[in-house]
Amino acid sequence: MKPKLPTTRLQRAFDMARVGARTGASWAASRGADAAAKHSAEVLGNLRGLAAKVGQTASYVDGLIPPEQREVYEKALSKLQKATPASPIESVRQTILEDFGSLPDDLFASFDDAPIASASIGQVHRAVLRDGTPVAVKVQHAGIEEAVESDLKNVSMLEGVINLAGARGLNAGAIFEEVLLRFRQELDYKHEARNQHFFRALHAGEAKIRIPEVHDAQTSRRVMTTTWVDGFSLNEAAQKSEEMRQSYARAMWRFVFRGNLVGGAFNADPHPGNYLFHEDGSVTFLDFGCVQPISEEIRRPAVRAHQAAVAGNLAEFNAAISKMLGTHGGEFGEATRKYTTECFRPLLSERFRITPEYAAELFHGVRTMKKSMSAKDRSFVAPPPQLALMNRLQFGFYSVIAKLDVEVDYRAVEEEFLSEAAALRARKIEFPGG
Repeated sequence: MKPKLPTTRLQRAFDMARVGARTGASWAASRGADAAAKHSAEVLGNLRGLAAKVGQTASYVDGLIPPEQREVYEKALSKLQKATPASPIESVRQTILEDFGSLPDDLFASFDDAPIASASIGQVHRAVLRDGTPVAVKVQHAGIEEAVESDLKNVSMLEGVINLAGARGLNAGAIFEEVLLRFRQELDYKHEARNQHFFRALHAGEAKIRIPEVHDAQTSRRVMTTTWVDGFSLNEAAQKSEEMRQSYARAMWRFVFRGNLVGGAFNADPHPGNYLFHEDGSVTFLDFGCVQPISEEIRRPAVRAHQAAVAGNLAEFNAAISKMLGTHGGEFGEATRKYTTECFRPLLSERFRITPEYAAELFHGVRTMKKSMSAKDRSFVAPPPQLALMNRLQFGFYSVIAKLDVEVDYRAVEEEFLSEAAALRARKIEFPGG
């Protein structure tokens, strides 16, 4: 019998507290890690929602778990990348009936009752449209909206998520509001569908970037239908030839930073399960529920910073970063400059291999930077709220790409679209999903 999804704030907070206590004890004592890790994965999976996201993030972001415990916890928590406990088919059918007035057998030519994946918000079933198109149907877990709202009202849980994004203590009030908005938007699959339409149009014609088509007639607030895509996992991609891995890394970099600098938006959930890899060196990108728009006030200096980094112009790079973050020198400005320079090392180098060690350094570097927040010269400047989830992208994306273990000329990748990004300066970009 599958455990019932806990939805009350008290129950979910209690379960999370148990995970934290047991995990902390195993880390401190350096024993009992196997049992604690399995327990953590089980509880976080059953909680789903933000709790499962915490577990998923911990499973792949380099630097989150102490080195001596890393192998044990990553092995246990990696199960959350592939699947959280599935909802019974009866609740799936009920959700579809409520949203469309039809059961799956009436809405689709065929519908597989057994899910092929289950994530923090919903689970995916394979189906076929009446015209013969194979599709993936994502259906929200029953009670997930109530569960997520409970998590969002749980300050300690939300602080944990924000801390994973590296934003804790930085402009806390505004960042809380930004994170609340983005996670609530993930509960609306119609919103996600609009995001996916946007990114699909933005990258139309890109040979190595694939984004599945959304079928709007079979999409609602709690059900989302997209064209089925076959591919292999990140772990399988990491076993391919160096040339193939380079192709994957270039496609992933282009998807992320062309989206940022040309599209004015970034997908803030670089979960390993959101990528499918193909034999022609292309990558399919999935899950557009958590997308952060980037204003022109941020995008324009970001374009300047990337251009300067590619050109090796550190003076212009520093000026652009200062403009983007609103810093004005002093101890905090200098700490921010050093940290951001480290983040841009893939572009400040002719060729660069992103490694787990490098990704972990960036994660821990945030803590060092935060020490300057209380500088006596009062140079601290609160970062723009819209960058609240940027570190989640930075840590997560770099940790994912590090699994490919390949050296790439990222400068050359960006040179292909920076002129396109710069040409947009004269007009305002409106991201429809914001």
